[in-house]
Amino acid sequence: MIELQRCTDQETWDDFILENNGHPLQLWGWGQLKMAHGWTADRLLAYDEDTIVAAAQVLTRKLPMPLRAFSYVPRGPVGEQGSSVDFLELIADYAKREHHSVALSIEPDSLELDVPQGWVRAKNSVLPSKTILLDLEKSDSDLLAVMDKKTRQYIRKSTAEAITIKQVRSREDLAKCLDVYHQTSHRAKFSLHNDQYYYDVFNLLGDHSPVFAAYQDDQPIAFLWLAISADTAFELYGGMNEEGQTLRANYALKWYAIRKTKEWGLSRYDFGGLIGDGVSNFKLSWAEGETNLAGTFDRPLSSFYGVWNSGLPTAKKVVRAFKPRR
Repeated sequence: MIELQRCTDQETWDDFILENNGHPLQLWGWGQLKMAHGWTADRLLAYDEDTIVAAAQVLTRKLPMPLRAFSYVPRGPVGEQGSSVDFLELIADYAKREHHSVALSIEPDSLELDVPQGWVRAKNSVLPSKTILLDLEKSDSDLLAVMDKKTRQYIRKSTAEAITIKQVRSREDLAKCLDVYHQTSHRAKFSLHNDQYYYDVFNLLGDHSPVFAAYQDDQPIAFLWLAISADTAFELYGGMNEEGQTLRANYALKWYAIRKTKEWGLSRYDFGGLIGDGVSNFKLSWAEGETNLAGTFDRPLSSFYGVWNSGLPTAKKVVRAFKPRR
């Protein structure tokens, strides 16, 4: 029988996540980020005697009465017993007892989930279940072979331009990338977090959140921001200005990021979800098909779950607050 314990040690937590193919959104730094912006983070470990067999980083956001709170496990739980009935019920009981949450929502990083009794498929998702997953254990030629012909052409053409691609290391260079991001959001009409949020991502995730930028004349014209674990690269944010569009810098940049994470020994590259827009069409051109993850599942924990699940404005606001922006 497994026992639930809170983890307060970052090294213990991250070691388990990294050694068990955990998603980067389950890393300690992602929880610290959300804590800095209105959430709480509980790192819960399941022990079978002295062995850790499962982990879940549970993020909780307070809600107006009578809903009280919402708890969420992004791309988790992790571990050999992460999807076990016992562990899921333990973390649900924890969310109800400690936070009085209206529901616990999980979005497992897997293709399937045997839904235990008492859990339901959610109407409100946070991260898209449809995405593009590249197998980084394939050769470069195999990865190129499944791309659209135009995508291969644009990679070659943009790579031949006078563009320099490098990893962003300083706050000053990150600020320039955020300027590009603001231009992108204005042009494409989508909202952003405040700049401090992105600086916090950069600082709190550290090496687990590399930013790559394409430069012309020492100025960034496009950037791509990832979160990475031991085996998974996950796209968080990206943008380009008008010069970047003209040079199709996003093609050279994405191909660089794919090859770099492959070089680092990662085995999987996740394009961060498909939502049916123009960006999704661009992503689809890089692979032979989309991947459907298991989806979002809720454990109702309150008699007010029906109100939450009906999609009232509060629910939508909380979901939007979590989602990575473009």
